[in-house]
Amino acid sequence: MAGHSQFKNIMHRKGRQDAARSKVFAKLAREITVAAKSGVPEPDMNARLRLAIQAARAENMPKDNIERAIKKAAGGDTESYEAIRYEGYGPGGVAIIVEALTNNRNRTGGAIRAVFTKHGGNLGATGSVSHMFAHVGEIAYPPGAGSADAVLEAAIEAGADDVRSDADGHLVTCAFEDLAAVSSALEAKLGEPASAMALWKPTLTTAVDEEKAASVLKLVAALEDDDDVQSVYSNFEVSDAVLARLTAA
Repeated sequence: MAGHSQFKNIMHRKGRQDAARSKVFAKLAREITVAAKSGVPEPDMNARLRLAIQAARAENMPKDNIERAIKKAAGGDTESYEAIRYEGYGPGGVAIIVEALTNNRNRTGGAIRAVFTKHGGNLGATGSVSHMFAHVGEIAYPPGAGSADAVLEAAIEAGADDVRSDADGHLVTCAFEDLAAVSSALEAKLGEPASAMALWKPTLTTAVDEEKAASVLKLVAALEDDDDVQSVYSNFEVSDAVLARLTAA
């Protein structure tokens, strides 16, 4: 009986993981389709598409899924999506940025507002919290890409702003608007990166206790669960021990 219960728990957990993976793939596929539709469906001639494909590969998205998403852009019945950024505050005054791709602004805006309200936050106007973040590009390479000096030299030549190298690999940071150019220049020198993405990096953090951090994580999870939401960023700060407990729960 115990063994049967354990099997059921494992299968339930696997089911949740598969569902989460499927949702991630769906969001990546949407970005690929939108990127391909915004220009030519060739990564070498479409910087946004190239970055979208790199992000998909970083999540181990199957090649067939990527190719299908690109081909979908050529279809005349493809829906038109627009990129929208939402900004607001979560529990404890934590700043939150939500990036979405939607074909119905009213639906998405209403859903995002409802999630904020339900989880003790409030949606603000565009620009209300983004001043506490820097919009940057981050390009990651594994340790085997080269020595710290070699990666630093390549990053400087590519026009990057910063490089952090440690035992886990190399993380190159650049201005958001330079991401495509820097990524291409680095790829010519170091090969394809493990990931290359634009993100909102907090420049001003908000310290919260464990209870507030748990509430913020629930809010972020609920936002990420929305099909129209592509990415969620927050500036809450807790100790590594607290974060470990919360993410293990």
